[in-house]
Amino acid sequence: MLLSRQADEPLYQQVINRIASGIDSGALSPGDRLPSLRRLSDQLGVSIPTVRQAYIELERLGRVRARPQSGFYVQARNHMPLRRENCGDAAPVEVSRLTLIDQVYEAIHKPDVLPLGIANPSMALPPAKALHRTMKRVMARAERRSLSYAPTEGVLNLRRQIAFRFMDLGVSVDPEEIVITNGAQEALALALQYVCKPGDVVAVESPTYHGMFELIESMGMLVVEIETCPEDGVCLDSLEKALDTHPVKAFMVASSLNNPLGSAMNESHRKAMVELLVDRRVALIEDDVYGDLLYDGTRPVPARFLAQGGQIMTAGSFSKTSAPGYRIGWLMAGDARHDIRRLKRSVSCSSGLLQQLTLAEFLATGDYDRHLKRLRTALKNNAERMTDSVLRHFPAGTRVSQPLGGSVLWIEMPDGADSRRVFHDALGDKISVAPGLMFAPTDRYRHFIRLSYGHPWSQLLEDGIAQLGRIVGRNRGRPH
Repeated sequence: MLLSRQADEPLYQQVINRIASGIDSGALSPGDRLPSLRRLSDQLGVSIPTVRQAYIELERLGRVRARPQSGFYVQARNHMPLRRENCGDAAPVEVSRLTLIDQVYEAIHKPDVLPLGIANPSMALPPAKALHRTMKRVMARAERRSLSYAPTEGVLNLRRQIAFRFMDLGVSVDPEEIVITNGAQEALALALQYVCKPGDVVAVESPTYHGMFELIESMGMLVVEIETCPEDGVCLDSLEKALDTHPVKAFMVASSLNNPLGSAMNESHRKAMVELLVDRRVALIEDDVYGDLLYDGTRPVPARFLAQGGQIMTAGSFSKTSAPGYRIGWLMAGDARHDIRRLKRSVSCSSGLLQQLTLAEFLATGDYDRHLKRLRTALKNNAERMTDSVLRHFPAGTRVSQPLGGSVLWIEMPDGADSRRVFHDALGDKISVAPGLMFAPTDRYRHFIRLSYGHPWSQLLEDGIAQLGRIVGRNRGRPH
């Protein structure tokens, strides 16, 4: 559509209006690349300097952003940041979340349900073809051996590949201290079982990954919440106060990237946290499943390298980055590796050999790193698209997290909308969400929900978010 040279508005302002209108209507989504200067000048019949002036002004207004040697891209709209939730003088409590978590997982696997309730980032850009080719090569070489049992501690070549990845960060990891597990959940379970017993007090971030509550509840332990900032991570004053007040035996934390907040602790903050725990002789169980999915491509070093001594174990996984169905995780167990191996053998004997051999080669060939680079870009674009969609369709006053990585948004609903009721109403419309009540042992996050953007973006997702916004709108102000 050509612009009008007879209009009162300058041509560059007409270009701005056309692009802004496309963004506001949803025709242009956050992360979309705008046409090149030459292409748009040809389409609109104006000069390249006119288009450049429009793009520069749109960037000043925060509607688009320039990427060096790449062009201009639609920017997510500005929005109110999350408020910091004050945990106050939180006391150790029993956990009772298994029934709610059961309901959420049952909903995720129902046919024809839009699965916004599960954090599954690798499915935004699954490396299915690359992994299939790799597995075929492995099976051609290993033949019958690939169908056998793996060693309890895992295949040495995979443990070496995991250790090699940390060499780029300037730290040396002995492959012998790594134990391969059935996903990170088993790694966390083994670590928690090793350092704690029933009745012990375990500290956790608030909010935090609901799987930690499943473990703590099933093992008969108590939990105390530690206040966590939406931008900076664990509040060290809150942690220190809890350690002063309660007999905390272990602290479970995702210091590289919090789930559901999407916040990341910088290295100095993480170092101070680790030193505090070491000084108080409190075990640290680090959940590092999202360490490879920070959008800026940085990779935090494991916590054990930030202080001398202490009982520190780090759990990781390939479920979030490559193949959730493979169920391959790992635990960097340090001096506890022999006891962890015995625990592992008593629980599950070993993890899948064929999957381990495939992942070892996937890492060794460089295919994993090439996949990660593309996956981070896809997830970052999805985060911007979902943020924009939520802000367009949800009621005014909605607050949304600004994740630095991963695949989830943490959404604060306005006017007291209840997450349990929203969960059940949305499920009636074949949409699954994760209610905020899952992410704390108390009802602190009743008015929050977590949504996943770990899917290829589609009109189905956009329509689902629009319907979800209507559901949230109907729930505002209703009594709990």
